[in-house]
Amino acid sequence: MVIQDKVQLEKLFESQAERRWELALSGPEERIAKLKKLRSAILARSDELYVALKSDFSKPAFEAWLTEVFPCIEEIDVAVRHLKAWMKGRRAKGTLILPFASTCVRYEPKGRVLIMAPWNYPFQLLIAPLISAVAAGNCVIAKPSNKTPHTAAFIADLIACVFEPQEVAIVEGPGSTLGDLLLELPFDHIFFTGSPSVGIKVGEAAARVHAGLTLELGGKSPAILLRGANLKQASRRIAWGKFLNAGQTCIAPDYLFCPSELVGEFAIELRLAVESFYGKTEEERQASADFPRIVDKTACARLERIVKDAISKGAKLEFGGRFDVDNRYASPTLLTGVRIDMAIMAEEIFGPILPVLAYNSLDEAIEFIRARPKPLALYILGRDKKSAERLLARTTSGSVGMNDLILQIENLDAPFGGVGMSGTGSYHGFYGFKTFSHERTVLYQGPISAVEKFYPPYNTRAQQRLLGAMKKIKNIG
Repeated sequence: MVIQDKVQLEKLFESQAERRWELALSGPEERIAKLKKLRSAILARSDELYVALKSDFSKPAFEAWLTEVFPCIEEIDVAVRHLKAWMKGRRAKGTLILPFASTCVRYEPKGRVLIMAPWNYPFQLLIAPLISAVAAGNCVIAKPSNKTPHTAAFIADLIACVFEPQEVAIVEGPGSTLGDLLLELPFDHIFFTGSPSVGIKVGEAAARVHAGLTLELGGKSPAILLRGANLKQASRRIAWGKFLNAGQTCIAPDYLFCPSELVGEFAIELRLAVESFYGKTEEERQASADFPRIVDKTACARLERIVKDAISKGAKLEFGGRFDVDNRYASPTLLTGVRIDMAIMAEEIFGPILPVLAYNSLDEAIEFIRARPKPLALYILGRDKKSAERLLARTTSGSVGMNDLILQIENLDAPFGGVGMSGTGSYHGFYGFKTFSHERTVLYQGPISAVEKFYPPYNTRAQQRLLGAMKKIKNIG
């Protein structure tokens, strides 16, 4: 749905106000039927999605399946399998002061929710939270990124074939203008995935209307190579995690800490991994159908600029460094001898460039990480359990990958989210359902209430006996 003006958007928002109470009364069977319909539509039209993603940034079909389609299908399957149990809520344990009462926690839809999706995984990062919101019984307005117009148009058409706009609507329009209009509306929950700078603005808008808020942001996620690691294996895993989607992944390793004596050997192994993935020469890599493009020329030019800045300040180009801005190509690039005063270490890279910082003591890496905003992910590669535990205990991050990269996001039985400047809140599986639900505590009291003994006036002998008994049970002098 293309939004022409504020009036049209407000009309859509009001139409969902009427529907939200109907959805609140919907049972698991009704919600499951909708999710199954969405699943069928995604699979039936996946080839169209691959074409859209190819048009937007040359994403290979296999990578599109692996990182865009499959995670959404899995999200639906988990919700379908468990939604009935999730919606039952849970019974709370009794307490000393409520011996005759029972308490339960109900999961109720928040109401009208806004999902604002980024461009780097334009399908998955819109549809996955949308699945959780629908499972929880909400009305949804979702805005895809206008940087991936072909995928945005596909999503809008797909959702229009599955849901009525009064329930779920995809809105399109000029990015900043439409985004500002959406943030003026009193949504019950806002789910935003994107940059920390925009996340601050979204958080301020949510605070103005007291909306629930989930921020999935980013930042500079470190990887630490430990001494004694299997260099060949670690290098291949780093190459895959870093260069997947041409490095345009919020949980990709942004930079690598490497033992100083292993930097040269690591550079050789990473080059071999890149050559086996995408081709032995720069020409082969640029021609590879398995390596995506950067989202736009502006982003590509920025990557070229920060690489040139690093080299001009003394960084060594081990391989890569090739840019074709007109065709939005940035080659897999490794830089060693990187210093923290270089532009490449001042901002999230979001591209296929890996800077390497050499370390002598693990404490150097720990101090560096702790001195900066909390990252969305942290990766540890090596079999030294003591060093790994030392890193875990002395740092914090949204998630951690031990001896592999990216894959921590795939387990839907665990929450995914950031911490501090890398985000707030989490989702996936039950955690997504919970994010879009209000946990409502309900107490059921029977004919007898122990609390009646505590009504005023507070000077009866029975009250004093009860008070004494309670203090004795709680070991209060």
